[in-house]
Amino acid sequence: MSLCSHLDLIDYDAVDPDAPGCEECLAAGGRWVHLRACQTCGHIACCDSSPNRHARGHALEVGHPVVRSYEPGEGWFYCYPDDLTFELVGAPPAPSHA
Repeated sequence: MSLCSHLDLIDYDAVDPDAPGCEECLAAGGRWVHLRACQTCGHIACCDSSPNRHARGHALEVGHPVVRSYEPGEGWFYCYPDDLTFELVGAPPAPSHA
């Protein structure tokens, strides 16, 4: 079993997402498929299935490797450098957009 090697970069106190959608897409009038919340700073961005893949771009640009699904009913995490989807036992409840 593989483990994410970036768990120490998750900051639950700093992650308080409240954007109604992908921040870059909202600013540019774009669209998205699903949303992700950066687990270092709380930035909300669109997934890799979206046309602009802003969550991956944010991770690469600022070095914040772990995102969490920002979709209702989902709480999984993804680490870009480790290419790993995972869940964390004991993690706080996942916020989501309405």
